[in-house]
Amino acid sequence: MTLSLYDVSIPVFSRALQNMSAFLEKARTWADETGLEHDEILNSSLYPDTPSLIGQVQSACDAARLTAVRVAATEPLDIPATDNTFDDLEARIVRTLGYLDAVPRDAMDGREDMKVVLTRPEHEVTFTTREYMLSFALPNFFFHVAMAFAVLRHNGVPVSKPDFISGRYTE
Repeated sequence: MTLSLYDVSIPVFSRALQNMSAFLEKARTWADETGLEHDEILNSSLYPDTPSLIGQVQSACDAARLTAVRVAATEPLDIPATDNTFDDLEARIVRTLGYLDAVPRDAMDGREDMKVVLTRPEHEVTFTTREYMLSFALPNFFFHVAMAFAVLRHNGVPVSKPDFISGRYTE
């Protein structure tokens, strides 16, 4: 069986975003139970020069959407970075999941050797779609999901590996 670009991205992103939604809800509940202000968690980061929890969630959602745009040539969905609350982050995740759900499998599959160019302020990087997916898109996405999780752990939220992995792998 061939593993397709769609198989290694859209369902993987969707599952991780659903898991992230669940651990954010766990954080909200924990904050309410302990009396911690939501802003303390939402605006917390692991280090002063790294994005806050809000920024990590935004980046994870953006990474998933931009992968679909770059690989499947889907119409971009702009979600402004105006999130300030757990509800805002949940709405962002829901919109991203809806966007990913609409990506047709055939828009991605068979495009493994297409070129993807990432433009950075200091240079451009050209990948085949396969290289882009495996060496940039997936690691970048999971970096931001993991950093969001780490910010919660850093703040004492009782999340653990099963919350990150979730689903049938922990049953």
